Amino acid sequence: MNNDQPIGQHYLDDALKTFRYYKTLAERAFAQLGDEDFFRTIDDESNSIAVNIKHMAGNMLSRWTDFFMSDGEKPDRNRDLEFVTLPGTTKDEMLAYWEKGWRVTFEAINPLTPDDLMRTIRIRGQDHTVIQAINRQLTHYAYHTGQIVYLAKHFKSSDWQSLSVPKNKSAEASVRSSRISKG
Repeated sequence: MNNDQPIGQHYLDDALKTFRYYKTLAERAFAQLGDEDFFRTIDDESNSIAVNIKHMAGNMLSRWTDFFMSDGEKPDRNRDLEFVTLPGTTKDEMLAYWEKGWRVTFEAINPLTPDDLMRTIRIRGQDHTVIQAINRQLTHYAYHTGQIVYLAKHFKSSDWQSLSVPKNKSAEASVRSSRISKG
């Protein structure tokens, strides 16, 4: 960690790292699933993993396209359709849409500088600083990534490969962590 780094640059670097973490976490959950679980719901009111992907990518495309130039809620976005999986939709199509959303997100955030953080952008007609907009999206993506991981874990049950410290393995992880830090 670079403690000499200006706070604004630290914030941007940390935000990018966190966005990448949530993307990778969800992808590690996707990798454990077959097509049937990808589109499966636990009841009539819940969303599938595919729907979460479609909604997140739709949100990313709306929020981050022309980030400084237009409202983050684009007029051509059909948010309600994001919660519908059309017949014949494939896992590969959903993953390609996921990648497109993340590509636009990173293309908007990567060039930001600390001087941009207090600039004003609009989302649904409301003013936000860039910091507020980033925080809004970080929490939104964390929320849906949690849903994705929860569903994947539920569907895989005892075959689930933990994405962090496995259940009942905290003590082992602590020992391993202290060995690593001691070098």
